[in-house]
Amino acid sequence: MQGTQGGGIGPGLSPVDRRTLLFCNFILAVAWGQVNFTGDQVLRVLAKNEKQLSLLRDLEIQKPQKVDFWRGPARPSLPVDMRVPFSELPSVKAYLKSHGLAYSVMIKDIQVLLDEERDAMARSRRLERSTNGFSYSSYHTLEEIYNWIDNFVAEHSNLVSKIHIGKSFENRSILVLKFSTGGPNRTAIWIDTGIHSREWITHATGIWISQKHGKLEIPNSAHLKFVFGAEKCLGGLWSWLLQELSSENLAGKKGVVENRLWRKNKSIQPGIVCVGVDLNRNWRTGFGGNGSNKNPCSETYRGPAPESEPEVAAIVAFITGHGNFKAMISIHSYSQMVMYPYGHSLEPVPNHKELFELAKDAVKALYKVHGMEYIFGSISTTLYSASGITVDWAYDSGIKYAFSFELRDTGQYGFLLPASQIVPTAEETWMALRTIMKHTLNHPY
Repeated sequence: MQGTQGGGIGPGLSPVDRRTLLFCNFILAVAWGQVNFTGDQVLRVLAKNEKQLSLLRDLEIQKPQKVDFWRGPARPSLPVDMRVPFSELPSVKAYLKSHGLAYSVMIKDIQVLLDEERDAMARSRRLERSTNGFSYSSYHTLEEIYNWIDNFVAEHSNLVSKIHIGKSFENRSILVLKFSTGGPNRTAIWIDTGIHSREWITHATGIWISQKHGKLEIPNSAHLKFVFGAEKCLGGLWSWLLQELSSENLAGKKGVVENRLWRKNKSIQPGIVCVGVDLNRNWRTGFGGNGSNKNPCSETYRGPAPESEPEVAAIVAFITGHGNFKAMISIHSYSQMVMYPYGHSLEPVPNHKELFELAKDAVKALYKVHGMEYIFGSISTTLYSASGITVDWAYDSGIKYAFSFELRDTGQYGFLLPASQIVPTAEETWMALRTIMKHTLNHPY
């Protein structure tokens, strides 16, 4: 899968056979109400210099709805990953070739991985029904997660409570799971498990950590708050429930279409055809700066104003109203990184040395579990510039220990990490989180 040149959807098929297969898959997708990705590929480009990075940024501007950057152009030392629809492959590959941009095919056919994921979920669902259990090594739908939350809270009512903090754009509850055995004045630590809906490993990791809570010796002087649910993200596998708003939908026809690779929320603005805002570009700190986009069709569209999205506004109100939050950790995928502010600026934060050492300790703890290597540093120097993001807002709001995680992997599967990696990912992530939590509690401010 990794590092192969060229493309295609499989050996031994003539061009006519391939077109027939693609057409049949498209018809099936329409019948099932699914967005189909047959023949779509993920290309990896290694830019040699800033000029080549600029060419890739130009491509992003030219085709905001056609080329989906999984890892955008940042610096020559980091690869650029982009999903290219089958219909756009010839033109995109020609563009890369004409400008001397070398690429490899990381994923030959996205739909193959999606089919495998769907089949694995179906098998797990049948097993769960027969055993009346919940598999923590499987991905689940939003409905299944909400049912699990209700059962989990009922079984551990002395430790866990469910809090409704607001409504998403599509009127779904934004839920917080609060873990606490102490009084109201204890240190609070916020962990959100995925602002972007397609990052399923983050949601599954949060669920695993939740169910292991009592066995993992979470420091008893802290409240933990996990964000679950909401409309696409914040913990729930919302992308299974998306309404794909085509022109027909906007004209009044209703229909739920699954889009496993959707990133944003589903907010609609008057006079704008493209749907959704990137909830990790909608926070007040650095809003509208580098690493966000004013184009509503972009995957990193920042929205019309800071905190314009109800999901972001609800979290801001809850955290600022609480008053005791001392750490905020936002978990994403993929790239295997532990980072701290700033994303919107190259300027080091006042306690950057402390955050650097803490990130290094967290990465060491993570590595000891399964030997998985993560890199660490500030967001702007380790990954890319990103403005209007969660952890920058947290830091500037007085939350000293603000971190962003990028979980497995480094690109072989990207956002389609197999379910077999859920538990090992969660196990190692927990040790990194625990390291940060302990430091937070041992260094009060």
